[in-house]
Amino acid sequence: MPDLHLGLIGDNISASSSPRLHRLAGAQNRMAVQYDSLIPAEQGKPFEELFKHCRQSGYDGLNITYPYKETVIRYVTVQDPQVARIGAVNTVVFSSDGPLGFNTDYSGFLSSYQKERGTSDPGPVLLVGTGGVGRAIAFALLTLGARDIRLSDCSLERAYALAADLRAAVSDPITVTVGRTVSELAEGVKGLLNCTPLGMVGRSGTAIPAEDIPGAEWVFDAVYTPVDTQFLQDAAKARAQIISGYELFFYQGVNAWTFFSRRPLNEAQLRRSLLENEDTLSAA
Repeated sequence: MPDLHLGLIGDNISASSSPRLHRLAGAQNRMAVQYDSLIPAEQGKPFEELFKHCRQSGYDGLNITYPYKETVIRYVTVQDPQVARIGAVNTVVFSSDGPLGFNTDYSGFLSSYQKERGTSDPGPVLLVGTGGVGRAIAFALLTLGARDIRLSDCSLERAYALAADLRAAVSDPITVTVGRTVSELAEGVKGLLNCTPLGMVGRSGTAIPAEDIPGAEWVFDAVYTPVDTQFLQDAAKARAQIISGYELFFYQGVNAWTFFSRRPLNEAQLRRSLLENEDTLSAA
């Protein structure tokens, strides 16, 4: 029997490094961790049934990824008011009081941003994709001081809903602009953020065209498989500062581990172990 039984529910997760991260975190703490990749279509169960199965079959916790971060919130108790405002959950702990929901995309992005940019003001930003991860990062941008946030999404209804929630979350003046076309919203921004699945393994392309990047000071891509997406390649050519999706992956995983295990981590050692493990797998 493992010391911790964890899993990841999502679509298109075959390339996820979350299983390795949590197994390596367990090894640091001399804990055996079983971490399962759970794709609803492959399991033959819709999300709701798969989540119920995990709850009833002894899982200690779950990570939740695209496209279920907003769906799962209906099945958990959220104790943190900020997570309730975000309206999305990516970490679930099965406790004696029932499933508890957390959002480590929010805290993970804060850590990622501060690692790369310190206390620099985000400035005007354009965030593309207002689903689960986009909502978490939009609220993190508020925490970092952003007061000019532009939202682009193929679903204007979803983007307008996030805009209303952002305005309601702060007492000081804030400008939130909504639209579909990136080029119309990108003019004059300091930061460009991709929070869509475009660019990941199996979803090639970019949500932010190369011609809209020049002039931006920094960029972020929530995608980390691969780390070097087309968007980040284009941003590097435009000499923008890059915050990669790998940083979000790392910090959200570290924070999720804390919720799952209540055990400490040596973050530098975990980074080294992940890279060494990656190299070993690549050479196999």
